[in-house]
Amino acid sequence: MMFEPTSKPRVFALPCGVDFPRALTDGMRVRSQNQPPEALARAELIVNTSRMARRVRTLFDTGPAMLLPRMLLLTDLAQRATLDGLPPALPPLRRRLELSQLIAKLLDAQPDLASRASLYDLSDSLAALIDEMQGEGVSTDAIRDLDVSDMSGHWARAQAFIGIADQFTGLHEGAIDSQARQRQVVLNLIDQWQENPPQHPVILAGSTGSRGTTLMLMQAIARLPQGAVVLPGFDFDQPEIVWAGLDDPMISEDHPQYRFHRLLKDLELSPSDVQCWTETQPAAPARNRLVSLALRPAPVTDAWMSEGPHLTGLDTATENVTLVEAPTPRAEALAIALRLRQAAEDGQTAALITPDRMLTRQVSAALDRWEILPDDSAGQPLQLSPPGRFLRHVAGLFCKPLACDSLLTLLKHPLTHDGADRGSHLRQTRELELSLRRNGPPFPDAAAFAGFENGRELTPGWVEWLTACFADKEITGTLPLVDWVQRLRELAQHIAAGSQADGSGTLWDKKAGQAALACIENLEAESPYGGDMSARDFADLLGALLSQGEVRDRDAPYGSIMIWGTLEARVQGADLVILGGLNEGSWPEAASPDPWLNRQLRNQAGLLLPERRIGLSAHDFQQAIAAPEVWLTRAERSEEADTVPSRWLNRLTNLLSGLPDQGGREALDAMRAKGRQWLGWADALEEPAPAPQMPRPSPRPPVSARPRRLTITEIPRLIRDPYAIYAKHVLRLKPLTPLVQEPDALLRGIVVHEVFERFIKESQTDPSLLTAGHLIDKTRELLESHVPWPVARILWHSRIRRIASDFVLAEQERQSRAKPVAFEAKGSARLEPLDFTIACRADRIDMDDRGFLHLYDYKTGAPPSEAQQKKFEKQLLIEAAMAEQGAFDGLGPAEVARALFIGLGSSMKEVRAPLEAEPPAKIWDELHTLIGAYFEPEQGYSSRRMVYRDDIAGDYDHLARYGEWDRSATPQPEDLS
Repeated sequence: MMFEPTSKPRVFALPCGVDFPRALTDGMRVRSQNQPPEALARAELIVNTSRMARRVRTLFDTGPAMLLPRMLLLTDLAQRATLDGLPPALPPLRRRLELSQLIAKLLDAQPDLASRASLYDLSDSLAALIDEMQGEGVSTDAIRDLDVSDMSGHWARAQAFIGIADQFTGLHEGAIDSQARQRQVVLNLIDQWQENPPQHPVILAGSTGSRGTTLMLMQAIARLPQGAVVLPGFDFDQPEIVWAGLDDPMISEDHPQYRFHRLLKDLELSPSDVQCWTETQPAAPARNRLVSLALRPAPVTDAWMSEGPHLTGLDTATENVTLVEAPTPRAEALAIALRLRQAAEDGQTAALITPDRMLTRQVSAALDRWEILPDDSAGQPLQLSPPGRFLRHVAGLFCKPLACDSLLTLLKHPLTHDGADRGSHLRQTRELELSLRRNGPPFPDAAAFAGFENGRELTPGWVEWLTACFADKEITGTLPLVDWVQRLRELAQHIAAGSQADGSGTLWDKKAGQAALACIENLEAESPYGGDMSARDFADLLGALLSQGEVRDRDAPYGSIMIWGTLEARVQGADLVILGGLNEGSWPEAASPDPWLNRQLRNQAGLLLPERRIGLSAHDFQQAIAAPEVWLTRAERSEEADTVPSRWLNRLTNLLSGLPDQGGREALDAMRAKGRQWLGWADALEEPAPAPQMPRPSPRPPVSARPRRLTITEIPRLIRDPYAIYAKHVLRLKPLTPLVQEPDALLRGIVVHEVFERFIKESQTDPSLLTAGHLIDKTRELLESHVPWPVARILWHSRIRRIASDFVLAEQERQSRAKPVAFEAKGSARLEPLDFTIACRADRIDMDDRGFLHLYDYKTGAPPSEAQQKKFEKQLLIEAAMAEQGAFDGLGPAEVARALFIGLGSSMKEVRAPLEAEPPAKIWDELHTLIGAYFEPEQGYSSRRMVYRDDIAGDYDHLARYGEWDRSATPQPEDLS
């Protein structure tokens, strides 16, 4: 016999700070020492996680050699279900798909309940609620009987819908939900034990009893003749009066020891009846007492006042505790990384424990500089792995018209076209990108791909593959989920294989690919239950499913440096434990909102309160902080705002601050001082190396290399920012067109110019067409053919409709003065003897009966004022001077009667060019002087010489290192050869 007979249920425990799996195996060895060799083999050990099972197995394997106990997981009990004649468990995905269809109908009927984008989050939460109801033994009748009379109508609707959903879940014959099945297995097992209790040892270890089914099993095992429950992280320092005050779950469920109190109460035991499983002492008993007092149930002030003065050994309790209060998350991550690096050098085992995945990614990135790859228990979310991202991008092709960024995101993905000849694929992808940037279209199609092939020697079949995989993939309307999954898999495999191979490339290779394939195959198997859905709903469903998977890193990690979630911390130990991200909302995590039942209704129904998760996190904290050496870290500010310290860290620091007589404040100061030291080292590591600031450039290239031709639109730039002219014409650098083409001011100007040019030409042919209605119709026609963005079309059309009548009236007046003779007229003139050509394209030139010219320039933005034209914006004045020089073919030299900017913005505005103050002859001489100055060797092309506003960015500011200098800096000439 492993245990002495007793009339009470048998409950053992281990204190915080004890390596639970090691103590568990040691205790089993000690209790079987005086027994026959096969005694331990008859024992049945039930643990709650596979990690715990692996660790216990490893500890037994270290020796000495012996017959080992039978080991089971709690989930392995479902294997008994078949023997009990229970039907098989219903696949969770099938239940989720069915619930999502039900919720979709609800959202269609009641759109105010939630947005369509929350469909799968709602189905997940409802599935979790039904699982919880089955696990806790709460029937739909209990939900239906809840009193919602004094609550909002939302809860009444949710209450009614839960009943409908539960009836819906009962429609399957020959299948049962996994939670209901597990509960029934436990009930059957308990019934069998009552009639025929097992005589061999049955031990359930490591569970806190947070779930109703597990709690019921723990109670049954504790009552068996040779049964025992071994609790982890039991607070032996907590007084009886505190245990007695944990009865009300509404105020006590967030306490770390609440679940143990509930178990003992149901077993009619007191905390003194709980025995230590082994004699193993915790790493820091004084710290355990300090943390126990700090975590007393609210209100804690009374306990602190009464017990605090008797608390001793605070210097010993905090001797190996470091408190890092970093100014930013980056500083926190870097300090943690430095300490982990030190642990790796010293041969310590170290673990970072945090639920904050952003923090763990930042720490991993910081460790990468020293080529330390931590063993991350959570791995990488499947949706962020290469296959996960690839599949989500492919599913996105069905949702909307193909855009350039979506196309190139997939074409450049490492899994695309890796079946064969990927090098040629990447080269051709780069050529396609440049073509799309320069020539468009913003939404590529089969015709665009065919046009790209003209004149190029591409890999045979590549354009056909490109067209088949990407052109016209948008699907409107709904399709059965079966079809969506088939389309996704076929298209993904075709894209991955490429144009020169069959199969699926390396899409399903390695761990990430295998996990993605398993997810897709599971979806294929259950897709007949998914019903019809839109492309967006399918993409959302795929993303939600991939987000639930994870992939462990394929590279060999650094074995002694680990990153754990709070669950892993329960079953493993380390020399150094770092509790990171100790802020409210991170640890403990903020409770997820429940759209179905509020806190009060949950308590009425007998379901778990939201504080249960907080209580579990508190228990994890209490266990982890009991390690031999501990770091407590937090960032005082996130990217958005100041943070609030974790409630447990707050309690600990407040308690220490309130015990000055016992040295609490000195102990807290010492903890913080150690943290500041590491933060200082982190700052030193981040200190940038000094780099000399570059001066304001004013390059002076050889005269022979300077531009010999400019357009009149570049003259204002030559005046305001000469460096841009140097970069464009001397260095021959051109800004790359944005990949994501948008309806910007440039496109609007091009389209509006064409609208008015066509309108004026047609009205010349047929004067009856000079009407506002015809202008509006012509605008609509050209916008439909030139602008593929519906919102931009509507906006631009409304602007022209607003000014159409004013423009027509003004146009009648203009045509009464002169008749149009040229549109978009090209002109050029030479500046002698400079060997320089000035060129332009005049929007419109009219000629009156006397042979005088009238120049018009359309502006979709605000036209420049007369003052601006006199100083900087001289393009229309130069155009007039060129016209009088005979720059326009077919017109010859002619005097300019007037020049006019026509503003076509939200309102029509005309601004005259000041020809009287700035006559063409004067302008021509000034232009000659300006251009001549830049043919002088000592004249430099200074950056941002006279910019209109400092906040306007230039295309070449980065090249000029603007920001390292400002406009007050003196340009530094540099002679170039």
